[in-house]
Amino acid sequence: MKTAMRGPLWKRMLAAAMMLSLVACETVQTTQGGAVGVTREQRMVVPAAEIQEAASQEYAQVMNEARSKGLLNRNSAQVQRVRNIVNRLIPQTAVFRPDALQWSWEANVLTSPEVNAWAMPGGKIAVYTGLIEQLHATDEELAAVLGHEIAHALREHSRERASEQMVAGSLIQIGSELLGLGDVGQKGAEYAYMGLVGLPHSRNQESEADRIGVELAARAGYDPRAAISLWQKMAQVGGAEPIKFLSTHPPREDRLNDLTNYSQRVMPLYEQARKK
Repeated sequence: MKTAMRGPLWKRMLAAAMMLSLVACETVQTTQGGAVGVTREQRMVVPAAEIQEAASQEYAQVMNEARSKGLLNRNSAQVQRVRNIVNRLIPQTAVFRPDALQWSWEANVLTSPEVNAWAMPGGKIAVYTGLIEQLHATDEELAAVLGHEIAHALREHSRERASEQMVAGSLIQIGSELLGLGDVGQKGAEYAYMGLVGLPHSRNQESEADRIGVELAARAGYDPRAAISLWQKMAQVGGAEPIKFLSTHPPREDRLNDLTNYSQRVMPLYEQARKK
């Protein structure tokens, strides 16, 4: 029976699975291009509502755990500072997607030495005190990192990654069965996918978030060039970086060059915002 399944029937099943994957994929443009011109179309399988519901539940869990440990919003001045910056960035999101203005935005500060911040789908934001204190971040630098994280949410990058992994996982599994590769062969195919498709795509998403982030900051009246000093500080605390092929983020030099280019592009928006 197993040998028969590797014949024409399996080929038909593989073809059918590939067709179903293509049919199930929805081609979308989650955001408008803005001045930075991020116009790449995205293919989605996972429904947006499903991702947002999962994100909302996870965010509530993280906040509840932090609250129970006394790590949530311990420094009122830091919390107000972060929320003031977020409140200036939120109106600028309408340039990229007007519906974001209706999201249930929320921003909190978690006491942790970790140099990190993130924004979940639907506008749930967390900033770690390590980012503020270890980097001695200015308001402009905080606007840069928050703009970057908000951009990930606007572009629905987490939904895109989940969709891509779902389709790739199905095709790898079927292909491994078709070719009789076994568990070892399937693992090899998964590593090949990550190196050739997954990681490069992740680096593209990071570049998109960088570019949208500097525009959000500029439109909010924050100097977009602060993104450069921010990532320079991040490099100082981050240690050695992995080689480009194995990294989810662009190499530092490439990233700084790109940020320099795009921050200059949006300087007129910054100057205009300062006059208001």
